[in-house]
Amino acid sequence: MAKWLITIGIILVVLGLLWPLLAKLGLGSLPGDLKIERKGFTFYFPITTSIIVSAVITLVLWIFRR
Repeated sequence: MAKWLITIGIILVVLGLLWPLLAKLGLGSLPGDLKIERKGFTFYFPITTSIIVSAVITLVLWIFRR
């Protein structure tokens, strides 16, 4: 269990460091991401980005399990 927590922590740190690069690639502003802006209020829900990130993480974990 501790090994998994450390691995997940390292992955999160790496993603945090790579976030500016990922933002330049367009993640976070894909078609399908909801962004509602009103006076004094902004709501953002990245549906498409979440699906893509989930698929990539699933693929990486599937490859490492083999």
